[in-house]
Amino acid sequence: MPRPPSAMRRQILDRALRLFAEHGFKGTSLHDIAVEARCSKASLLYHFAGKDAILAELLTPPAESLTALSGELAALDGDRAVEPAVTGFIGLALRFHLEVKIIFAELPDMLNHPVLAVIPQAVDQLADALAGRSQEPRARVRAQMVIGGVAVTVASDVEVEPDTMRTELVQGALRTLGRPTS
Repeated sequence: MPRPPSAMRRQILDRALRLFAEHGFKGTSLHDIAVEARCSKASLLYHFAGKDAILAELLTPPAESLTALSGELAALDGDRAVEPAVTGFIGLALRFHLEVKIIFAELPDMLNHPVLAVIPQAVDQLADALAGRSQEPRARVRAQMVIGGVAVTVASDVEVEPDTMRTELVQGALRTLGRPTS
């Protein structure tokens, strides 16, 4: 059974997440992370093999969560998949907004990261659910618009209350998909 992360390890991860989101993965050094985490570089390297190991640990939860959502949606047929796909994806995007920002900032490099190897298939499955399992081009394009629009919005620095952001994203996504909104 894995041991719980130490307070220092968590602090390193939290600071690295913020720095990667602000300056990009390439624009952040181990020294920057150590300074922000208030530890020595040696201490940082005691906890992590390097910057890539930090990134891998930060990107694993969103990748696993998206894969889990895709698995849950797989059990739903047609139109029954649409609303859970919208709310599930938006929930994940909001929860992992800094990680999404990191991925988008250096998209080509990030998509080649081993931790994110599950993303293309999970996104395809999400798009299928958002399209209501329809192969109609209109439904497929709209599904991709929702995925891209939500990801870009949560990765941006729009200053909106979280509940308002969630509500507007869900309603906008449902409208884009041609679904009634409440």
